Amino acid sequence: MEKGTDRVHPTASTYAIMLLAWRRFNPESDTPVHLSDLPNPTTLLSNLIERDISPTAVVADRVLESSEEASDIIKLLSKSAVDLNLPRILAELGQAESLGSHVPDPLEGVPEVKPVTRLTVQTVDEDGNVIPAQAQEEVPFNLNNLRQHLAQVTLARRVLPEDLASRQKLLEESVYDVAVERLRHEAKLFDELGLGNRELHHADLQKWMWDWHQKLKTRLEAEIQEIIVAEAKISEYICAHETSQVQRMGPFLSLVKPEKLSLITILEIMRLQGSGGVSDGMKTARALLTVGRAVENEYKAEMCKRNHIAIPSHARPSEFTGYFTGLGYKDLHARRMTAAKYMEDSEEWTSEWTQLLRVRVGSILVDCLMDSATIERTAVDKRTNEEIKENQPAFYHAYEYVRGQKLGVIRLNPVVSERIAKDGLRETLHPRHLPMLVKPKPWLNHDQGGYLYNRSAAMRFKDCQEQQTYLEHATALGNVELVYAGLDVLGSTPWKVNRNIFDVVLKVWNSGERLCKIPPAVYDQPEPEKPPNMNTDIKAKSVYGTRLKAFMQDRANNHSDRCSVNYKIEIARAFLGDTMYLPHNLDFRGRAYPIPPHFNHIGDDLSRGLLMFGDAQPLGEQGLRWLKIHLANLYGFDKGNFDERVKFVMDHLEDVYDSAEKPLDGNRWWVNADDPWQCLATCTELRAALESGDPHAYMSSLPVHQDGTCNGLQHYAALGGDVKGAAQVNLSVTDRPSDVYTYVANMVEKLLEEDLQKGDKYAAMLAGRVSRKVVKQTVMTTVYGVTYIGAREQIERQLRDRKDIPEEECWGASAYLAKRVLSCIGDLFSGAKAIQIWLNLCARLISKSIPAERVPDALQAPKGRKKHGSSLPRNRIRKEQMSSVVWTTPLGLPIIQPYRKTKRKQVMTAIQSVFISDPNAPAEVNAVKQASAFPPNFIHSLDATHMMLTALECRTQGLTFASVHDSYWTHASSIDKMSEIIRDTFIALHSSDVLEKLATEFRTRYASHKVPLASLRSGQLLKNLQAAGVRIVASSEQVAALRQGGFTSFDNIIDPTQTETPKPKSGKRGRPIKNVVIIEGAKKDVPAVAADYEEGEDDCASEDDVDSMLVDKFVDLSAVLPPLPKKGDFDVETIKKSPYFFS
Repeated sequence: MEKGTDRVHPTASTYAIMLLAWRRFNPESDTPVHLSDLPNPTTLLSNLIERDISPTAVVADRVLESSEEASDIIKLLSKSAVDLNLPRILAELGQAESLGSHVPDPLEGVPEVKPVTRLTVQTVDEDGNVIPAQAQEEVPFNLNNLRQHLAQVTLARRVLPEDLASRQKLLEESVYDVAVERLRHEAKLFDELGLGNRELHHADLQKWMWDWHQKLKTRLEAEIQEIIVAEAKISEYICAHETSQVQRMGPFLSLVKPEKLSLITILEIMRLQGSGGVSDGMKTARALLTVGRAVENEYKAEMCKRNHIAIPSHARPSEFTGYFTGLGYKDLHARRMTAAKYMEDSEEWTSEWTQLLRVRVGSILVDCLMDSATIERTAVDKRTNEEIKENQPAFYHAYEYVRGQKLGVIRLNPVVSERIAKDGLRETLHPRHLPMLVKPKPWLNHDQGGYLYNRSAAMRFKDCQEQQTYLEHATALGNVELVYAGLDVLGSTPWKVNRNIFDVVLKVWNSGERLCKIPPAVYDQPEPEKPPNMNTDIKAKSVYGTRLKAFMQDRANNHSDRCSVNYKIEIARAFLGDTMYLPHNLDFRGRAYPIPPHFNHIGDDLSRGLLMFGDAQPLGEQGLRWLKIHLANLYGFDKGNFDERVKFVMDHLEDVYDSAEKPLDGNRWWVNADDPWQCLATCTELRAALESGDPHAYMSSLPVHQDGTCNGLQHYAALGGDVKGAAQVNLSVTDRPSDVYTYVANMVEKLLEEDLQKGDKYAAMLAGRVSRKVVKQTVMTTVYGVTYIGAREQIERQLRDRKDIPEEECWGASAYLAKRVLSCIGDLFSGAKAIQIWLNLCARLISKSIPAERVPDALQAPKGRKKHGSSLPRNRIRKEQMSSVVWTTPLGLPIIQPYRKTKRKQVMTAIQSVFISDPNAPAEVNAVKQASAFPPNFIHSLDATHMMLTALECRTQGLTFASVHDSYWTHASSIDKMSEIIRDTFIALHSSDVLEKLATEFRTRYASHKVPLASLRSGQLLKNLQAAGVRIVASSEQVAALRQGGFTSFDNIIDPTQTETPKPKSGKRGRPIKNVVIIEGAKKDVPAVAADYEEGEDDCASEDDVDSMLVDKFVDLSAVLPPLPKKGDFDVETIKKSPYFFS
């Protein structure tokens, strides 16, 4: 029948018979029949669609005798629909399944999430009376798209309840397909209802977008063909005249269908609206790059699906010996390399596009959109009352001046921008990244892992080729196996939505009230009143202006916060009843983050309260105790000892029960907790355990936390053996936990009392108000190099949140308080400060160094210029200072600081000339940023290493594990075991003499690097080097030459000897380094790697004559690297006995 040889056409019954035959006799059934031409369900589905036969008619045919047969065939066809990327067919089958199904749906009875409300504009009626603004419900544009996408998740659960792999594939299907289906459906609906005109005002945006899509698709089809023809002619001309080849655009534009190119362009441009500080528009360069990158990503995602790339499993061999044994590590490396090799064959298409290519592809698409997209605007002529209609471009190009620079922008027509102006979800119009329904793909390479079909990077770096190159090299050498294994461990932790908490959250949300960081539907704070003397009193006018500005900002923030919470609730609702997984990747310092951005355990208190582990463990006696301690911690009673925390919960047991049983109708004790939603989840879990009859046997899924005490300071104290610092951050053995934040707050209060007696107005304003919370962030970030400006902003935010200090006084009060807080901290953490200074100095020197083989080129005078006096190439030396700070974590992960002064390249496009930065081009480093960022980045890399070590050991010992940087989570019953692992891994990390290894790595990596003496001449830098104990050995004649030139400032760090001046060395091409005095440091016969340079610092570069005398004088970097600070007497093994180290 299918071949048409018979004169009989197949019907729905024919296909039902064939599917029934496949079900009973397919090769994997109990009664297989091996026929070479037996059509499979995918073939049958394709054929019946071609013949326009409804799948529902096939499923409902009388040939199928039982509900079981019908259900099985729906599943067969649904899997085929997923493989063929047919969401419409899947939807039809889902409706058929739901009509005849009796399987309980997790969403049955769950109310819909009410959309975000926004205020209508205040208007005036005909009589001049003001009509107050009213809240009206409106689904924001981005959220509407998310709902469409999540509808696929819900649908897939009905159709494929057990086939998680197919459901995950559907979840990752191109969101552009979802978008075009939605726009097509809405346009069709408008036409059917006679609403193609402007009567249905709120549908304008979708209607316009569908019209643009239709026009742009047609335009692109013609444009791409014209480009291909034109480029073919140019290619013939080039071949005939043997001129240089030009990159062709046609092949790249043909990779994705015009229909999809059209949608990508429209959605990306709409998403960028209002970005980059451009109101009602976007920067042209950013728009072109973003569209080009979106086309590249969509093509790669399509290829992944088309090639059916195999998904390696997580299974470990039964004889697994642990991650930290030699055999275990080799096995890990061998299995990853095998899996990566297996996948490479079909992935030659995965090479990165260049920035230039992205811009050119984006330019063609955006130019076509601007030509095609129009809107019809209507206005009334005030003189004649005649209605006038006019077609206008939806987008137009313009220029504006930003800080004196001319900037090209793409603007939206005011009518279009009005439609999306208040949509607070700028970051993602199309939610490609959601939690996964199956375990993430194991990390096989720097860009292979996580999502099954959408490519993800193992490390987040922004156009930094250097970081990618180092990571690829370390991966090829097998040095980062434990890092990839750690990401696999974090990604394979199962999660589920806590239904009890979700029900409460949804009820609060739909009620529109403000509760526990859920913003109200309508902003509920009163607008500041105008003072009567505003026009005569300048101060009163200024105060009113400040308060009004704060009110307007808070009201705008309320709307965007509500949109953000809406995202979380929508996603949580879609995943109710499912076990989900969060694939992880790293930032450039090695810290791990979940890839799904909107709903994860690293999010706020609401996100954490909605999540629980996907597996459960019996509580046990200790687990029940830890559950109570966890509740006390979440409430804010976390500075007592463990027995006091347990007593706190037992004293409030009535409140715990009231919170669990009547969260919204009771006394709401949980609302006053530091982390209210997590507190409510713990109250519910504790009540359920106590009411279960046998609390010790209760199966608990709630994550219980162990948090470090100012973890950065803990690492500094361990690195420096700082006894005083260790006692402040719970590394030492104590009866009760130390609280460094309260200690600093009390110190500040004493200073305020002294200032109060002197009559200081800010001391009077702040007295008694400097709480632990006000100073916490500043104390925490001090060891990460926070500046006075940063500290002032942190404290200002806390003072504003208190609401008991006038708005107009917050800035002055925060400036006063920041100075007091920083002065108190300085004395407290002297050990940490010494290490911080050492790290900072090392980074400054590395960023000023030049590889020895580059010195001859640096000193080469430009052609046509004389080589004497001030003509020496000082600027060339500066440009050669290009060494980034690079180090390796104890787990083998290379860290490269990405701070460079990237140069921009001009590209001519059809829209305008745009400037883009080329990440592959050599660029000077930003030495100031390199130096200031190194201490915090190094400490972050250490805490990331500690977390990874703990994750791997927890997996080896069978514990469920999750982390939020320095907060480690597991089941309540596993806390004691995890606490032991946390201490063991911390001791193992710091027993390896981390700083000594870092100093050795620097001397090895930068062994051949030279530092120009001109770069060391800064008075402050010389003082810091002298204070750090740096001594340079030089010959007596070298010292004499420096003194003769007037450089006596070097006397403090140079020790003269009677040795002869070293002979000049040869450069990399064999040329001698002429006119160069090299003050040699200690010799190290080891290879070197690159470093970086900084300009514009305090090197007095304007003093030409002085610099010209020093320009040919260098010193070995290894000679000026400061010695390590003296280590204290604290023994890191003590941590084993410290109960409050992590608690």
